[in-house]
Amino acid sequence: MKLVNIHKLATILILLTTLGSLNAQEVWTLNQCIDSALVYNKNLQMGRNNIAIGEQRHKEATASLIPKITVNADYKYFSELPHQLMPLSAFNPAAPEWKFQEVQFGVPHNINANIMLSMPLYNPQVYGAISATGTARELTELQYLKTEEQVYQEITTIYYNARILHHQLTFIDSNLVNTRKLLKSTELLHAQLLAKSTDVNKVKLQEEQLKTMRETVSSKSDLALSALKLAVGLPPDKEIAIDPEIRFELLPEYQVSPTLDFRIAGLQRTLLQSELKTLNRTRFLPSVGLVASYGTTGFGYDKKPNEFLDFYEVSFAGIQLNYPLFNGLVTHRKVKQKKIELSNNELQTSLIADRDRSQIENARQQQSVARKSVSDSDEQIKLAQAIYDQTILQQKQGIASLTDVLLADNALMQAQQNYLTSVTDYLKADLELRKLTGNMTTKK
Repeated sequence: MKLVNIHKLATILILLTTLGSLNAQEVWTLNQCIDSALVYNKNLQMGRNNIAIGEQRHKEATASLIPKITVNADYKYFSELPHQLMPLSAFNPAAPEWKFQEVQFGVPHNINANIMLSMPLYNPQVYGAISATGTARELTELQYLKTEEQVYQEITTIYYNARILHHQLTFIDSNLVNTRKLLKSTELLHAQLLAKSTDVNKVKLQEEQLKTMRETVSSKSDLALSALKLAVGLPPDKEIAIDPEIRFELLPEYQVSPTLDFRIAGLQRTLLQSELKTLNRTRFLPSVGLVASYGTTGFGYDKKPNEFLDFYEVSFAGIQLNYPLFNGLVTHRKVKQKKIELSNNELQTSLIADRDRSQIENARQQQSVARKSVSDSDEQIKLAQAIYDQTILQQKQGIASLTDVLLADNALMQAQQNYLTSVTDYLKADLELRKLTGNMTTKK
C-alpha cells in the first residue's frame, strides 16, 4: 500500500494546517456519504415510493378475488305508467287473435333496494393480473437497486474528484511556498547585481500563474462539495469536509455476477411471458363467478281512497359464466404484439450480455494501464524531487541558472499532477469494473 507522498517539509506543514482547519468542519467519509444518501437522497426516496406503489398494485390485483358487496337503491315516479299490448282474447275469448288492446300496468311509485354479492370463482384475467403485478413489483425493486447503484457511482466519483482537487491544492500551495522562497532569493541576487530583472519577473510570473491555478482548483473543489451535498441529500448551507487521504492499493479481482441491466431484462421477459399467457387464457377459457342478491321492491299508490305503499322481498343466487366467442381479433393482435416484444427482449438481453463482456475487458485493461502508470508516476515524483533539490543547490553555487530551476520546478509539478491523474484513472476504472461485474454496492 502506498500513500500519496508530498515529499516536501513545507507541503507537510501546509497539509497539517489544512487538516487543522478542517477539524472545525464535520469530516464525512465516503461510506458516511453513501449511508446518508440511502436515507436522504430524493431519487432513492422516490424509488422506495415506487416500490410501495408496486406493492399496493399487487395487493389491489389480489383483492379482486375477495367477494364484493354492493348496495343499490332507486326510486321512480311514473307520471305516465308504461303501456303494454295485450291480446283481446285475454279479455274476450271470442275476439280474434290478431286484435290487441293497450293497457297500463303498475303504480306511480316504485322503490327498489337490494344488496348484491359477487365473487369470481375463476377469472383468467384476475390471475394474470396478480402474476403480472407480482413480477412488476420485483422489476420495480430491481429498478430501485439500479438507481441506488447510480447514486453510489455518482457519490463515489464526486468524492474521488474532491479528494484529487484537495491534493492539487496541497501541491499548488507547496509549489507557491517554494516559488516565493525562490523569488526572495532572486530579488536578493538582483539587489546584489548577480541576477537580471528578467529573472525576477520570470519567478513573479510563475507565482501569479500558481495563484490563478489555485483559484481555479479551489472553485472546482467548492463545486465538487456542493454536488456531493446534493447527491447525499444534505442542505446547501451545511458545511462539510471530506477525508482527504488517498490510499492506492492493488484491488482484488471481482467475481462476475449478472448486472442489474441483465437482471432487469430477464424480469421484463418474465413479465411479457406472463402477459402473453394471460392473453391466451382469456381467448379460450371462460370466467365463472358467483352472484347473489337480496332486496325489496316497493309499490305505492297515492290516489284516494286507496292509498298504499307495499314492499315485497326478492332474492336470488346463481353462477354467472362468460365465454368470449369473438371479439374482432383484438386479442389475436395483442398476442402478436407480445410475441414481437418477446423477440426484442431476447435481442436486448443478448446485446447486454455482449456489451458487458466487452466493457469488462476494457475496464480491466484500463485498470492495468493505470496501475502501471501509478507506479511510474510515483518514481517520477521521487526523481523530479531529487532533480529539483539538486538544481536549487547548484543554483546557490552558481552552477545552474534560474531557467534550470524553473524547469525543474515545472517538472516536479507535472510529475505530481501525473500521479494524481493516474490514481484517479485507476480508482475510476475499478469503480466501472465493480459496476460491470455486479459488485457496485460492495463498500470500500
